[in-house]
Amino acid sequence: MGGKRALRREPRSHWVLLTLLLVTVFALLVIAGVSSGRLGEGVHEPKSRASDARVPSAVLRGGPVVDPSRPDRPGLSIPDRHVALTFDDGPTKWTADILDELKRRDVKATFFVIGTRVADRPDLVRRMVAEGHEVGVHTMTHVNMANVPAWRLRLELDQTQLAIAAATGETTDLLRPPFSSLAQDLHPSDWQALEGVRNYRVVFADLDTEDWRRPGVAKIVASGTPKGGKGGVVMLHDGGGNRAQTVAAVDRLITELKNRGYTFDTVTQGVGVRSPWHAASTSERVRGDISVTVIRIAELLVDVLRVAFLALAALAVARTLLLVLLARRHMRRPPSRSVHGYPGVSIVVPAYNEELGIAASVRSLSASDYPLFEVIVVDDGSTDATSDVVGSLALPDVRLIRQDNAGKPAALNTGIAAAQYDVLVLVDGDTVFEPDALKALVAPLEDPVVGAVSGNTKVGNRGGLLGRWQHIEYVIGFNLDRRMFDVLQCMPTVPGAIGAFRRSTLEQVGGVSDETLAEDTDLTMAICRAGWRVVYAPDARAWTEAPASLGQLWRQRYRWCYGTMQSMWKHRRSVIERGASGKLGRRGLPYLLAFQVALPLLAPVIDVAALYTVIFLATPTIVYVWFAFLALQYVGAIYAFRLDGEKLGPLWSLALQQFVYRQLMYLVVIQSTASAVYGIRLRWHKLRRTGDLESAPSVT
Repeated sequence: MGGKRALRREPRSHWVLLTLLLVTVFALLVIAGVSSGRLGEGVHEPKSRASDARVPSAVLRGGPVVDPSRPDRPGLSIPDRHVALTFDDGPTKWTADILDELKRRDVKATFFVIGTRVADRPDLVRRMVAEGHEVGVHTMTHVNMANVPAWRLRLELDQTQLAIAAATGETTDLLRPPFSSLAQDLHPSDWQALEGVRNYRVVFADLDTEDWRRPGVAKIVASGTPKGGKGGVVMLHDGGGNRAQTVAAVDRLITELKNRGYTFDTVTQGVGVRSPWHAASTSERVRGDISVTVIRIAELLVDVLRVAFLALAALAVARTLLLVLLARRHMRRPPSRSVHGYPGVSIVVPAYNEELGIAASVRSLSASDYPLFEVIVVDDGSTDATSDVVGSLALPDVRLIRQDNAGKPAALNTGIAAAQYDVLVLVDGDTVFEPDALKALVAPLEDPVVGAVSGNTKVGNRGGLLGRWQHIEYVIGFNLDRRMFDVLQCMPTVPGAIGAFRRSTLEQVGGVSDETLAEDTDLTMAICRAGWRVVYAPDARAWTEAPASLGQLWRQRYRWCYGTMQSMWKHRRSVIERGASGKLGRRGLPYLLAFQVALPLLAPVIDVAALYTVIFLATPTIVYVWFAFLALQYVGAIYAFRLDGEKLGPLWSLALQQFVYRQLMYLVVIQSTASAVYGIRLRWHKLRRTGDLESAPSVT
């Protein structure tokens, strides 16, 4: 149904959003590649990724300090009676305690730091340097270097260097791969990753205390003590968990080794090579400051994501429970009795360029088993053969009215004025009624407090994937929601596809308004505010043709969403009113605001949080919660399908719906919100019909 709508053409907001997204992605790629020059030269594509690659025998036989650019040379070793203490995974609060202990015992050590933690505690890194300790790279996010591509490895190493440069004004050429231990334990995949590393000396260990397991102080000390007076690099940890045992073990280990005559060195001092430090350039320091700022913002966003995710998850659970419980209560209500004496019903069908679907709609209405009714088709200035199709049907109970194009509300008001009966059923031009739908729709009007009745709209063209998704949405969203609204007495929308009204009710609210794009929602809210009950008749089934393409779906939902926002704003005073109006304002409007505006605006948090944990976290708890959220949706979906007498087959596509359809709906809400904020006027979007819906499918 189309008409005169907007004075200004709406912007291609979805293309604007897509452009902004692409620009953002490009900017992130630029930032990722900003580490050019000496830093960027530190990582290259490995020469070979062959599955039969081997770790060089010289590396396996040599010491723990390896130069990957010279695989034919054994690694350097710490001499006898010398030891180099090394600490991984900091800096954290435990680092400060370890530094205090090292300072008290006048021992120097080497710390392999994680970039994100350097950004969080740059003061500790500066203290390491000031007190004579060495610092090495332990990647940005503690990633397994063997499991990432070269670009990610370059990003991990370079961004850690920038964080160190921002904290100290220097960079380092020491590297310890996360999840590594002894050089003799290297796997081919580990060496393949190291083949791409340049300008780094890779430091493994001679003695791995495995203090991260928290085996006890005595066990840590024993594991960190060389046998037979040999020297070695000792691996400990100052981050990654509770390191109280490590802090206590450091004092005892130093005492034990000093009693045995050991000298404590940093790694480079122990193997007799030059200092690892290089003065950072001005560019590196500036980029380091930028990188640290971005990391801090990102960490803040992650915290916000975590809180928002938990809040949204709780909200989603509460909504599902509320819908199921109230739908069950609605189902247990006694059915409405037939209207006494079957009063006459006038069915008004506004039509604009409905040539392909109007015949099926009018035939289905004419075939209703209701004893007394008329069908009024109002052709609102169609430019196709809509009027000719209706006229050619030659049905005795069908009247055709032609008027110049004035919009759907005007066409409805024309039909209402021409109707001879006091019970009015308003029907879209693509809707196909089931034979008994009219009786079920009118029956609730037996109650004198009921002013309007919502029918049960079902998707007829559900064969394709997009049709299945809309079918699921109609059954879950519209069916359960309307049952809940009925129980709470705050129905916000009688759909344009199928709704019954008293003439006196429509006259009281001034007919159908053209002040919003969602004239059905606007009208229903006005009826609620006038003191009437609006109820839901699930057995009054009508079949509609859903959009057959993503573009058409976008335009339809954009109009719906924008029109709903307009209606909510128009009827906002109901929040402070009493009676039936107050129920709408304090029950219906907050629900719409929370679950049709706020939740879709924030729901991408769930997907972003899940994606973040998959990429960056070792134990993606949020992913498990996301699957639990999906399972909860399946529970609600199965219940809704059973309640509505639908087969469960289409629900196989519900999981896939989360990756395409749901994101599209998010963008629709975002665009609608932006349009509402900027006050953009929209024109009416006419859905292009295919004529596939010739009759009402059977419900089994």
